[in-house]
Amino acid sequence: MKKLYRTKIGMLLIFALTIVSCEDYLSEVPDNRTEIDSPEKISELLVIAYPEANYMDFAETMSDNVSDKNSELPSELNLANYKWEDNNIDDLDYRVTYWNACYKAIAQANQALASIQELGDLDELAPQKGEALLARAYSHFMLVNFWGKHYNPNTADSDLGIPYVLEPEDDFIVTYSRNTVKEVYDFIESDLLEGLDLVTNDYDQPVFHFTQNAAYAFATRFYLFKGEWESVIEYSSKVITNPEEQLRDYLGTYDALEYSERTALYASEADPANLLVVSANSIYARTFASNNFGLNIDKGDKLFFDRNILEKNWAYAVFGTEAFYNLPKFDEFFRYTNINAGIGDPYVGLVLFSTDEVLLNRAEAFAMMNDFDSALLDINMFYSLRTENYDASTDLLVKQDLVDAYLEEANEYSPFYNLDLDQTSFIEAIAELKRREFYHEGLRWFDVRRFDLEVTHTIIGEGDFILTKGDPRRQLQIPNFALERGLEQNPR
Repeated sequence: MKKLYRTKIGMLLIFALTIVSCEDYLSEVPDNRTEIDSPEKISELLVIAYPEANYMDFAETMSDNVSDKNSELPSELNLANYKWEDNNIDDLDYRVTYWNACYKAIAQANQALASIQELGDLDELAPQKGEALLARAYSHFMLVNFWGKHYNPNTADSDLGIPYVLEPEDDFIVTYSRNTVKEVYDFIESDLLEGLDLVTNDYDQPVFHFTQNAAYAFATRFYLFKGEWESVIEYSSKVITNPEEQLRDYLGTYDALEYSERTALYASEADPANLLVVSANSIYARTFASNNFGLNIDKGDKLFFDRNILEKNWAYAVFGTEAFYNLPKFDEFFRYTNINAGIGDPYVGLVLFSTDEVLLNRAEAFAMMNDFDSALLDINMFYSLRTENYDASTDLLVKQDLVDAYLEEANEYSPFYNLDLDQTSFIEAIAELKRREFYHEGLRWFDVRRFDLEVTHTIIGEGDFILTKGDPRRQLQIPNFALERGLEQNPR
């Protein structure tokens, strides 16, 4: 397998970025567009080393979180995602746009790293180098977990991943090939660990950058996907030191807010639960509640309206009527390119990592280590902050509660590692907490992939569409323009 070590100009063009036309882009001399010759300019470059696009819409719609609301004709995007159809629509909130945004972010990170090297790899540039490495690792991680198979150590060295790009590209035409999943994960781990040693918290607005805690949070997800439980526990415990103060406060802060105030707070630096937030060019704030395939009454009952395992109400607030049921999470802001003409682009803040995910990742890792007492500490803490009228003296869950509530269905959860009956109960309990906590945010799709969960989507009047275990549509199809440049397509 050919290793990929080059990107920037060629990669931006090959992956069809649409911010400027190819003619405009080629009309500029690469070395004269921006001279990256100071720490300040490197820091400016890193501001856009994160994918400014939204994966949450298509990821959420492909998961088992949504159903047919039968409220209106679905959009082409919403229907294609719901039916797991291959589609090369190049539009906001769709797969091609996210692919492009990730490789654009990688290009920025690679240029920052190259500029740091040209400036002598100075000690004073170590924090920027750390951020660039982490940003590069993150975009590749997201790409491989949409377009490649989920990591399985038994097959990763032959499973098709995505191109891992490590250097700025100087040539216009380059032939690319796909690294294996193992190669991609090895590159990610190398960048992640080196970045962890270098990154700091010294930012004016730290929530929009890889701080130390955001990097640890990324590490917990990375090692969770690899099944390396001790590493998950190690890194999560660096973040979670006082969970009662660190997790999102639905019972206190949010409960006192109106809808618009909740959306404004959810992805802001004012909420201590947020570890990394990105501004994405997206109309998701307009569509996430109204999408035809979304939160209907049956799914609402299952996830939010019925009482939880403690026989008490969830603290999550669902707004709207059935056609628009939603949890207030997305606040659009508009960047004007011409104020007089009213022209610009919609953006929405997306939470990429939070303390809530880190805590639940740790609980899962404890369960896989058969440390059920420690897992229960995290699970009970989570329930205490997500349950109305919680009473610590009477509402503490014990192991048998989870075993009784989450009875194993034969082969329902099928990760690459073995699960005994107790582990299965705990893993399902935690996965069910995650799907509620991150509703609308697409993380459930990753659990569908890593546990190989079967998903049934029903379209009223048409019947059931089933994503079976091992279904190759769990890997998105490589975009057409990338196939034309030599990338091998995913099987269908």
